[in-house]
Amino acid sequence: MFSANHQKFIEMDELSQKKVPFFFMVDFLVNNIEIYTESQLQESSLIIDFQIFKNTKPTQALNKKTDWKAYPESLESFKEGFDKVQKNIRLGNSYLVNYTRKTKIETNLTLQEIFYHSSAKYKVLYKDFFVFFSPETFVKIISDKIFTYPMKGTIDASLQNAAEVLKNDKKEKAEHYTVVDLLRNDLSMVADNVNVDKFQHIDFLKTQQKDLYAMSSEISGNLKPEFIGNVGSIMQKLLPAGSILGAPKPKTLDIILEAEGYDRGFYTGVCGWFDGKNLDSCVMIRFIEKEGDQLYFKSGGGITHMSKLEDEYQEMKNKIYVPIH
Repeated sequence: MFSANHQKFIEMDELSQKKVPFFFMVDFLVNNIEIYTESQLQESSLIIDFQIFKNTKPTQALNKKTDWKAYPESLESFKEGFDKVQKNIRLGNSYLVNYTRKTKIETNLTLQEIFYHSSAKYKVLYKDFFVFFSPETFVKIISDKIFTYPMKGTIDASLQNAAEVLKNDKKEKAEHYTVVDLLRNDLSMVADNVNVDKFQHIDFLKTQQKDLYAMSSEISGNLKPEFIGNVGSIMQKLLPAGSILGAPKPKTLDIILEAEGYDRGFYTGVCGWFDGKNLDSCVMIRFIEKEGDQLYFKSGGGITHMSKLEDEYQEMKNKIYVPIH
């Protein structure tokens, strides 16, 4: 299914064993892996803004009114893939599928302006190819302890008692439980004493279009001895990220490839910075990609047997935003 013994994972292990800082990016299907040491980053046109590392340059204030238009596909078009997903869930092939779409957008901002003026926990600008501003951590490693923070479930913050509604929504709750369970199992492959430390914690996301609440949890464990200092081996075990795939992983991937009908590429892949000792990594979501002269925003959400077509279509559209305010 995925490249079982990727040379690049071995390279990542060698660098992390030597405590050499590096940045890495892995695409959704774990086919393309890019690795950059600090000196290689200077040569590349990758610009990164993480909490533990940034190579950004000073920039001017944005002194123009931002234009932003999205052209989401029709509900009928969205429904085609949605129905394929639901059929597979009913057949018992999967119980959670992350279904994503590609939406044409128009803006007067360049990818570079979007990168510099959006605010998010994790931001990367890759040449004139893509930009993302992700709120979602994949895994962190701090002093041989590994943490993950699955984020599942969003709601428009302007709704009355939005945070409470989100916490008690049956469908969102079921989706969140499933992802927490999936990631707890995933972490157990590389760590011992895996615990859910925080459950259903509500985060606030501010954007120009609308404010959102998102639900996340925290899971942690102690790295097993054979994984200590081996960032590549850890990634090889954990990828692709459960939160943007679904469960069970192999069968769900088949469903996604059939239902979506487009190539995710680096969208919903994972990238991270290893500083010589600790690691911070994120899921590459909230993603704008350039194809020729056209920009596309890739977004989606988790589908379970309780999902309603109109709600999922709305969630996919809600996520088409840039956090510039």
